[in-house]
Amino acid sequence: MALTRPALTRPALTRRRIRALVAVAVALAALTGAFVWFAGSEDRALEGACDGVLPVGEVRSVLGDDTELDVTNRTEGSFGKKADSAAKSGESGESAKSGESDKSSAKRANSLSVHCRITAEDTGHIAVSIAGSPRPRAEYGYDDLYTAVPARRTLPVPLGHGWSGLFATDTARLDDAEDGTATTAVLLDCARRGDSLLITVETALRGAATLDDPAVRPDFVRTATATAEAANDHWGCGARLGKPVRSVGLPVNEDEYEPLLGAKGTCAAVPTASRSAVSTARETARDRAPRESCVLGTRDGSPLYRLEAYYGPYAEDARSQYTRDYDYENVTPAEKPAGRLGRSAYWAGATCPRGAESALYLIRADAADGETRRRPDLAYERAALAAFATASATHHGCAAPSLPKG
Repeated sequence: MALTRPALTRPALTRRRIRALVAVAVALAALTGAFVWFAGSEDRALEGACDGVLPVGEVRSVLGDDTELDVTNRTEGSFGKKADSAAKSGESGESAKSGESDKSSAKRANSLSVHCRITAEDTGHIAVSIAGSPRPRAEYGYDDLYTAVPARRTLPVPLGHGWSGLFATDTARLDDAEDGTATTAVLLDCARRGDSLLITVETALRGAATLDDPAVRPDFVRTATATAEAANDHWGCGARLGKPVRSVGLPVNEDEYEPLLGAKGTCAAVPTASRSAVSTARETARDRAPRESCVLGTRDGSPLYRLEAYYGPYAEDARSQYTRDYDYENVTPAEKPAGRLGRSAYWAGATCPRGAESALYLIRADAADGETRRRPDLAYERAALAAFATASATHHGCAAPSLPKG
């Protein structure tokens, strides 16, 4: 006789079991809802960062689509308004020393200051600052007016592709500890006469990312240009924008010097000097960069002089800092278009179009630090500054520079 398996029967659900299952379902639904809410809150924080102009897609692409992000954000001030009473009252203070270059900015001020930082624990961070220019006069001489770009050990290179901007690093050497960190600055020259927006983005990537790889370098730039496009529209700047940056050069290292006589970039036209043994140069290409550098050195590349050109907010910032750091001098670049700063530097200035901040040009002896130098070649310093300033001003469409007399 065949054996038959007894039929299995499911126990009936009691009311207690029904209540328990309902409670579990509600708890799971609550947990799922909380997860969705928190995920959505991260997206909302990212979309609202830097007053809503941060390009979310670019940031996630650079830091990783699936990584968890921490967002901090601060927006202060306004853009495109006349100077407030605090700024006006600052004109009479010690920090508001005024040169001819500041006359056009005395009746207006842009206090806009935006900062946001997006951090991914495993892949790196992106820190963004946006500042309106010119700044209120009450801010002059106290701190940096704008976020600085690294320029101590390397020379920033022009961003190119139709942008007025810079690409900078502390070091561009392969395998250095900071090889995956770079700063991009984009200057928007607004349609309003004399106003501008300066967007500065530091991108730090961990892991395999290296600036030495030309295919990777645009990743360090794209957040800045995309943010600039959004900021241009958000604050009604109306600036002319550049094109997508598909390639960018490396900042120039200390050992990348060449004969001065063959210079074709920012050191072009600067003379050599037999007495000072000036025969080599470190330079970058000359483009629409708001800051330019040329380092003059001896035959073995040892630096002797550093020439700098500042435009727009960088010129404003440099003049502001000279009122702070050299307040013991009788005259500084904040008060006259040209002159000599103690025994360590000469400066020149040039009026630029559309009411922009007057350009500032400087020559400093390397490591002078304001101290008296032995046997300074003052005639050569003035000649080098004149050649550098004239070539730079011409390229930027500014007037012939005012030069120091002696």
